[in-house]
Amino acid sequence: MSDLAIVLVSGGMDSLAVASIAAKKHSKLAFVHLNYGQKTSHKERECFDKICEHYNVDNNHQKIINMNFLSQIGGSSLTDGRIEVSKFEGDTDVIPSSYVPFRNTHIIALAVSWAEVIGASKIYIGANYEDSPGYPDCRPEYYKAYNELIKQGTKEGTIEVLTPVIMMKKSEIVKLAKDNNAPLELTWSCYARADKACGVCDSCALRLRGFKEANEVDPIVYL
Repeated sequence: MSDLAIVLVSGGMDSLAVASIAAKKHSKLAFVHLNYGQKTSHKERECFDKICEHYNVDNNHQKIINMNFLSQIGGSSLTDGRIEVSKFEGDTDVIPSSYVPFRNTHIIALAVSWAEVIGASKIYIGANYEDSPGYPDCRPEYYKAYNELIKQGTKEGTIEVLTPVIMMKKSEIVKLAKDNNAPLELTWSCYARADKACGVCDSCALRLRGFKEANEVDPIVYL
């Protein structure tokens, strides 16, 4: 069986931490990045390129897929310029405006398709349960169901989606990345801006809280 593993690399902190885990477990990595029309897509692509370079992922094992159809569907402040990115209002069960409807289902499906082509049996994703009150596709139950779907819907039925940080707090993810010498300075989490992180959107707030609780300094620039 191939030791090749696919990692979904958004350019954010969680996916970097997951990449650092995969790099320790597998001799060969393939990275996937998705452009779904998000407002910070150019910055995230820049981070992806630098993370690929850090982990020595060759060009044949880098896949950038255009999912701009999600911006055509709309319904999210990340993809629709008419919807303002909301500020973090504390831990809540309310789904925020940044939720992209059913996004991870599309993303994982594309990764599974590529896994069948290149012979990878593992797909790593930085889904995190701390996000789950707002993002239903970041919950453990979702990935359990998805893996069952993959078994039924692929040729060999052996591909598996792994979520190694799903039950970790953001502070634990920060510590994990630091312990694995992952380049956190190359990541970007802000939903609203690509020059300096806004510091107040859901993603920025959770990231900043994680660094604070880990007693670490976030290396990116904020307003």
